[in-house]
Amino acid sequence: MQTLPALIDAQAARLGRKPAYSLVGSSGLQPTDVWSYADLQRRCRVVAAQLVTFAPEGSRVVLLYPTGLDFLGALFGSMYAGLTPVPLYPPDPARTVESLGHLARVIRDCDASGVLCDPTLMFHKAQFDLLAPDLAGRAWFVLDPDGADVWSGAAPSNPEALALLQYTSGSTGTPKGVMLTQANLLANQAEIQRLMGSDSDTVMVSWLPLYHDMGLIGCAMQPLFVGGECWLNSPQNFIRRPLDWLKLISARGGTISGAPNFAFELCAKRASALTEPLDLSRWRVAFNGSEPVRAGTLRRFLEAFAPHGLRRDALFPCYGMAEASLIISGRHWSGESHKVEGPALVGDAV
Repeated sequence: MQTLPALIDAQAARLGRKPAYSLVGSSGLQPTDVWSYADLQRRCRVVAAQLVTFAPEGSRVVLLYPTGLDFLGALFGSMYAGLTPVPLYPPDPARTVESLGHLARVIRDCDASGVLCDPTLMFHKAQFDLLAPDLAGRAWFVLDPDGADVWSGAAPSNPEALALLQYTSGSTGTPKGVMLTQANLLANQAEIQRLMGSDSDTVMVSWLPLYHDMGLIGCAMQPLFVGGECWLNSPQNFIRRPLDWLKLISARGGTISGAPNFAFELCAKRASALTEPLDLSRWRVAFNGSEPVRAGTLRRFLEAFAPHGLRRDALFPCYGMAEASLIISGRHWSGESHKVEGPALVGDAV
C-alpha cells in the first residue's frame, strides 16, 4: 500500500471484524470503546465526508484530542480528505496561558485552516479566544464519528503527499514542524516491524499520548501496519496507577509495549504494591526510549518482574527522533530471541 488510507482500506477488506483498537476506561483494564478494522475504515470515511467541506484540500488542520479512538478517526479521516493533520497537546483550561501561547504559535507557523477537537474542549473555546485572540480567527469543529454520510472516494494514493506535520521542540530550539510524507511513515513502519518482529499476532499495549511520535507512530500505527491489535490506555491513568500498564499487558496478552525510562523506573519502585501475580510471559518487546535508557533501571525492572514471567531478552533499548519519523536504532528481533551484541546492561546508560 502506498498510503495509510489505502492501507486501512486493504486491512478492512482483509480483516473485517478483527479488533483493531480498544480503549480502556478509568478502570485501566476494561474496554469502553472497541473498533474493528471495518469500524476504523467506516469512521475515517465518515470523518472525511465532514472534512471535505470544512477545509480546502491540501490545507492543515490541528487536532486537539485526548488519547482515544476519536483522535485516530480525526487523524486518518483528515488524510482521506486530502488534509494534513497536525496533532498537538490539548490545552488545559486550568493552565491556559502557557499552553495557548504554544498552540497559537504552531497554528500561525503551519497556517492551519482550522482546529478539530472534542465537545469538552469546544466548551472552553470562548475562554481560549479571550486569552489568545489569534485563535479566534480560526474555525473550530467538532466531528461526529457516527455521522450518516460516508465518503466514498478512492483512498489517496500519492506516497509523496504530505501526511502529517509533527511538531517537536527538540532539545534546544523552538517548536518546529517536521513534514512527513505517506512514504516516510510507511518506511518507518517497515523498519519498526523489522526491528521488533511484529506481525498479525501482535498485541500492542500503550498509554503513551497520541500527539507524540512514540505513541502515535510507534504504538498506534504499527499494529495497523501489520494487521495486529492495539490496546490504548490514557497517560492520566498511568500517572494515577502505573502498575495498571503491566496489568493490562498481562490481561490482554500484550506482546509489544514500551515507554520512556521513567515509566520502567516507576513500576520497579511500585512492584511491592502488587497484590496479585501477573503473566508477562508473552511480552516479547519491552522497548525503552524517548529519554536516556538507564541500565540500572532495566536491572531493577527485570528483578521486579522476572518472577511474573518477564524475559530478560524482551528488554529493547531504542532511539528515535521526530525528524526521522520515529525509529532510528534498536536491537534486532531474531525470531527466536533477542541478540545482545557487546556488553549487556553494563554501566549507567545503555
